[in-house]
Amino acid sequence: MTPQRVALAASIFVSAMTLAVGIALRSDTVRAQEPVKTVADGVFTEAQAVRGYAAYDLACSNCHRANLAGADGPALRDERFTRNFAGKDLKTLYTKIATTMPRSAAGSLGDSVYLDIVAHVLKENGFPAGTQELTLEALGGVQVLPGRPKPPPPVGDFSYVEAVGCLSPGPGSTWVLTNATEPVSVVVSPESAPERPGDAATRALGDETFHLLDAMAYSPEQYKGHKMYVRGLLIKLASEQRMTISAFETLAPSCTK
Repeated sequence: MTPQRVALAASIFVSAMTLAVGIALRSDTVRAQEPVKTVADGVFTEAQAVRGYAAYDLACSNCHRANLAGADGPALRDERFTRNFAGKDLKTLYTKIATTMPRSAAGSLGDSVYLDIVAHVLKENGFPAGTQELTLEALGGVQVLPGRPKPPPPVGDFSYVEAVGCLSPGPGSTWVLTNATEPVSVVVSPESAPERPGDAATRALGDETFHLLDAMAYSPEQYKGHKMYVRGLLIKLASEQRMTISAFETLAPSCTK
């Protein structure tokens, strides 16, 4: 083979390898960008969860309670569930259950029963059933999300709440939130950083009135007549409702009920 043909063959080989590497890298990129399947995607069936309830009731409820709230064993729902398993794959949850439960005979129930119990735990944490039963092979490809959030606490005196209403001047140098929504408890301490109003911004105005304390610190004159989001402590008096202010944000430059 002449030197020219050797060089040509080498060039073709290098080009082919470069193309192959490029295709492989693009394929990896596509795979990396594929959405991760989660427990919110219906990874178990209703029948599987029903079987799991029966197995859990017999083997697990003495330690973890029938409602998964925890007793001698830890809770398997809500905050404890989130802290231990959220962000991990479902295999982590399965392995924990299959290698530790029941306490007196860990690992004795068999793979299918443990899968059923995982389905029951997911259902009790608010995740939907689907059309395919959960399998051992699927566990590693499913991400666990936080469980069902607890409802906000009831509103009472000195509750930490949020409301949306119309900012209006009150007597003297005071300011009032009128035509306001009913106050809704928020599970955020007054000392934490302000958050965005979220779905509160879409609530229809109501008939509540709140006298805002320390409003002058927020230069309220520039927001006169605006639709405002306010979060703070609710103080209920016999004659009026007052709110301290820890978050104060304009939602619209005009405010009509």
